Amino acid sequence: MATFTALTTLRGREAAEALGEAMEALDPEPTGVGVFEIEDGSGLWEVGGYFEDRPDTAGLALLAAAYEAAPFAVSELPETDWVAKVRRELSPVEAGRFFVYGSHDADRVPEGSIALLIEAAMAFGTGHHGTTLGCLRALDRLAEAGMQGRSVIDVGCGTAVLAMAAARLWSDTLPGPVLASDIDPVAVEVAAANVAANGLEGRVSCLEATGFDHPDIAAAAPFDLVFANILMGPLIDLAPAMAGATASGGIAILSGLLNPQADAVIEAYLASGFTLRHSEIVGDWTTLTLERA
Repeated sequence: MATFTALTTLRGREAAEALGEAMEALDPEPTGVGVFEIEDGSGLWEVGGYFEDRPDTAGLALLAAAYEAAPFAVSELPETDWVAKVRRELSPVEAGRFFVYGSHDADRVPEGSIALLIEAAMAFGTGHHGTTLGCLRALDRLAEAGMQGRSVIDVGCGTAVLAMAAARLWSDTLPGPVLASDIDPVAVEVAAANVAANGLEGRVSCLEATGFDHPDIAAAAPFDLVFANILMGPLIDLAPAMAGATASGGIAILSGLLNPQADAVIEAYLASGFTLRHSEIVGDWTTLTLERA
């Protein structure tokens, strides 16, 4: 079945977000609306909607005029096997010693790298996103500095790529499995499938949990390394619990942060007894490495 897109551009974040919200009231309604800043220094934002039926062009024209946006460009999209397309176009990711790839690129794994298989269908957490890439780089820096992890958890694990990276990196020093937890049961299933695909059963344990609230997590704490690649609000809320679950001298690698959000998270963690060791920007995203005092 064909789908349709309607795309426009305009200036200003507030206007773009308001237009995106107004598009949701169209009839036929879009199945999804996206609002993105165009990263070319122009100051323009793109607003687009996806429709299962041909959109109301008159309604779109009225919205464009009301929000001083360019006229909407409406296009019909042919049926596409998106997973096959992603497999063709999603290249492997290298982050220090880590190499994240899909099975279609198995012949490209460099000798001596720590290879992690994540299929294209598992889109978030493949390593291409700036947050995941930043966390993998932070882990690589810790290893370069001589860290030997012994108790590790990945909170909000998604595909479990970070938990698997730590399990592969410290396979000789970890006395028990790396914990990979997520609030979303579907994410936990995806994580478990990836763990099996990478032959890491028994070395990564996938749990459904909110933050640190799980008996297996309580039994394994305190941790010398905590990953939390989630969002600013949950990260700030987790700061006191993170301090309680992180060993003295332990490390927290935090991401899921847009660059302007980093200072608020740093402030919350400094107040909870952490010090900032490193901050890295990858595109629009910041990754923080903090140490528990």
